[in-house]
Amino acid sequence: MPTSSPLRVGLLVFDDVEELDVVGPWEVLAAWARHSPLRPDVLTFSADGAGVRCAKGLRLVPDTSAEDVGPLTVLVHPGGPGTRALMADEQHLAWVRAMRARTPLMTSVCTGALVYAAAGLLTARPATTHHASLDALATADPTVLVDVDARYVDDGDVVTSAGVSAGIDMALHLVARLESRDAARGVRRGIQYDPAPPV
Repeated sequence: MPTSSPLRVGLLVFDDVEELDVVGPWEVLAAWARHSPLRPDVLTFSADGAGVRCAKGLRLVPDTSAEDVGPLTVLVHPGGPGTRALMADEQHLAWVRAMRARTPLMTSVCTGALVYAAAGLLTARPATTHHASLDALATADPTVLVDVDARYVDDGDVVTSAGVSAGIDMALHLVARLESRDAARGVRRGIQYDPAPPV
């Protein structure tokens, strides 16, 4: 994605966010940032800049707040149990819509897609989410073209991924999109991501 401004990727964190929804993409994107000639800035932020407690108890201290995060090239909205409250939070939905207006690429992991649907970002667009929440996605916006099989769905300026570990696949796809497939392969080798489940 050509850009004349600095390449900045922001990952939103919030209470009851799913740990791997954040940390998986973060690992990929931060590993990419260490070696890319594009010198992307990858950062985390919460609504108020305060630390959050994730769904399974991990505590995260973000870099900044939503108010101070500044312009982003890519927004990553993860999922987790905390998205249920965010879907009904009009202030958060208004913020998502505002970010959509000024952020070239909006992405989600897992049930982050439900928030995007509630905010109206996925109207009549293909999207996916965690397999256990596919029906919830269709309920949040019946016009969404729900993809029940994809690990991620790239619809140009909006990219959604399936649950949890699928966020790693999506993040590698983002590296390929933002720089090159070779760069993404290099990151994949570096983090030794080569799924072959033992069970």
